[in-house]
Amino acid sequence: MSSQRTIYTNNGKPWIAIAGEVHNSNSSDPAYMEGVWEQAQKLGMNTLLLPMSWELVEPEEGRFEFGLTDKLVAQARERGMKIVFLWFGTWKNAGCMYAPEWVKKDLARFPRAQVVKGKNKTTLEKFYGMSYTTLSYMGEETNRADTKAFTEWMKHLKEVDEKEHTVIGIQVENETGLQGEAREHSDEADAAFAEAVPQGLVDYLKAHTDSMEPEMKAAVEKGASAGTWDEVFGPVAEEAFSAYKIASYVERVAAAGKAVYELPMSVNCWLDKGDAAGIYPSGGPVAKVMEIWKYAAPSIDVFAPDIYVPYFHQICDQYMKMDNPLVIPETAVHSYAAPRMVYCVGHYHAACFAPFGFEDMGQPFNAVQGYLFGMDVTDPLLQTPQDVEEYGWCARTLHSMMDLLASKYGTKDLQAVISEKMDMTPMDMSAMDPAKGLAGMMKSNPENDTMMFGTFGFKVIMNMPMIPRKDGVCLVVRESEDTYYILGNACMIAPFSADPAKPNYDIISLEEGCFENGEWKAGRRLNGDESARLTFDEYGILKLKVFTYE
Repeated sequence: MSSQRTIYTNNGKPWIAIAGEVHNSNSSDPAYMEGVWEQAQKLGMNTLLLPMSWELVEPEEGRFEFGLTDKLVAQARERGMKIVFLWFGTWKNAGCMYAPEWVKKDLARFPRAQVVKGKNKTTLEKFYGMSYTTLSYMGEETNRADTKAFTEWMKHLKEVDEKEHTVIGIQVENETGLQGEAREHSDEADAAFAEAVPQGLVDYLKAHTDSMEPEMKAAVEKGASAGTWDEVFGPVAEEAFSAYKIASYVERVAAAGKAVYELPMSVNCWLDKGDAAGIYPSGGPVAKVMEIWKYAAPSIDVFAPDIYVPYFHQICDQYMKMDNPLVIPETAVHSYAAPRMVYCVGHYHAACFAPFGFEDMGQPFNAVQGYLFGMDVTDPLLQTPQDVEEYGWCARTLHSMMDLLASKYGTKDLQAVISEKMDMTPMDMSAMDPAKGLAGMMKSNPENDTMMFGTFGFKVIMNMPMIPRKDGVCLVVRESEDTYYILGNACMIAPFSADPAKPNYDIISLEEGCFENGEWKAGRRLNGDESARLTFDEYGILKLKVFTYE
């Protein structure tokens, strides 16, 4: 676990964004958003990620419209919620559909990226034959215009919200990059690609190979210490070139906005999924080129993955490098959503977890969602919509615990385990050793099923014959030396002392309850049968106090 932190704040206090990202078009209409805010509240969310598009902020060059921004901010304030705005400027999903009309129509001043030399629009043969166009990352005029619009908008945000602080962060652009090829192929791009790589970039990368993904690390270590992009980066030269150009472009936008109103700024990415650059947007801030982005875009505080792949946790691990706070601005609304949210807060100490299109949570998946969510994989939870009541309980509970949880971020006092990462093959029940108690019912994998708080620990047992479920999760936060809060689902908990001098433990007290305004409110005092086995058949939270002795 790296030293994580909440990058978002509320009046100076840490804020964990238990969030949701709305469908792209919904935030363009405040009247439509009334129902969306209502749904967010039902789901226990405290923050919404809302697109704000360049075309609606600057419909005519030099004429800025901020009425939509003001109405969305007012709606959030009425509900005591926060906003992270998503600036859809030059890029949205590697395209330019949210740029204003006056930008789209002037191809001389605002050039399009030439995936194929001389062509402003092309067919993506390797991406379902879709037609494709986007603004060029070589476009200096485009960069200046985007920067001006963003800066004026940030000035307005400061004027209307600096005291209230309803807006807690900004995502700059959305899923930047180029599809179809690893780099642009205009004459201007070809000439720039033949030039020497900025020496500062080369020196930085040579000094930061430890964090690099294998492909980039091998190329940088083998490449020249000075020279052209081909000479320095070899097989990844074109993607490295695109990454540097796009990161430098985004930096100019972000830096100008931050200069007038300093809010945490993030960028998100369309994952590479092991494909070749250009099948996914080349040059976007995927893990492979994060070091290039880190150098070229120092105003960006967070590099955030949009995660729809089944191997969710491996992606989270990738984006924890370089002390990058984990922000998940987009993820699926299938039945892993609730346990993953709990796990991300407890294990990764995430600053934000936001299912995309949460308005649809609980509804049957359409064909596109089914493809994105991995329904072709044999896993029932990937094929089943998230239960909205369960999600709402988890979100409300995490929000109610925010002060305690945030105070433990970056420490070992907050941990979690999840069924997804455990051994899916339970032991034969007939082979159970009663002397080992509950912990003997399953093969132990301490990295994935055990949480240690100094010399006291919790082994979490999931995926057993009597609990044949994969939606198990358990979060434990240590309040003090002998007091713990346990949030769990579909699991059994086996506490133990690992202190050789005090190998025994007793339960002093065990309570059901909830947090209200950050304070624990006790319910039933559990004892006897209920304390003999710590089992969560459904989501719940307990307060446990223990005593260890010889």
